[in-house]
Amino acid sequence: MNEAALTLEGWYALHDFRSLNWTAWTAADDEERAVALEELHAFMQEWDTVEEAKEGSTTVYSIVGQKADFVMMFLRESLEALNQLETAFNKIAFAQYTTKSYSYVSIVELSNYAAGGSAGDGSDPMQNPHVAARLKPVLPQMKHICFYPMNKKRELADNWYMLDMEKRRELMHSHGLIGRGYAGKVKQIITGSVGFDDWEWGVTLFADDALQFKKLVYEMRFDEVSARYGEFGPFYVGNLLTLDSFEELLKL
Repeated sequence: MNEAALTLEGWYALHDFRSLNWTAWTAADDEERAVALEELHAFMQEWDTVEEAKEGSTTVYSIVGQKADFVMMFLRESLEALNQLETAFNKIAFAQYTTKSYSYVSIVELSNYAAGGSAGDGSDPMQNPHVAARLKPVLPQMKHICFYPMNKKRELADNWYMLDMEKRRELMHSHGLIGRGYAGKVKQIITGSVGFDDWEWGVTLFADDALQFKKLVYEMRFDEVSARYGEFGPFYVGNLLTLDSFEELLKL
């Protein structure tokens, strides 16, 4: 049997995609909308306290296109905490004006392809500030987001899991060099989802220039890891929402 990659895990992640029920929102009276906005603001303001306590991180983006209207990305210490957040949102008045579009459950992951010996060497990875910052990241408040799920192929001729560790590490090193070429332009968070969701990984990209998403993903298409072994799900792209811009979005 081939050697499995060792992984380090950090915060659990939930990408919660919602669509707005504009018919219900426009049918609501001014008082009902005001209450919904007040409860939404209170829900979002709690995120700052969690981040200050270093117990998680949260961000919210509008989504361009018909797949959803916005996404809330939560990073927390446990699945229970994510479940509580999801339930808490569903209980606020604003939630009745939304429908569930898509969700993705995963965990921030760093493999020994890239961990530089930290995965599986017996040391506490959280004592390494660089590793700790990658496993429990503060989500950047950059202008744009791009999220997509992906798998590694298990086809007879192109089966990633039948490659030996040395070959996989070599391929991932080459793949990673492309990503490092976008340092300062694109922030990437990889989350593992084997056993958690329908795909094997979730990739979340952040950038102040959305065009960098296209350039990065396109360039990686020519790398063997993507060209031969990658399978990709739907892409979700959008724009940063703050308390003020979310309220502006909802104005009639």
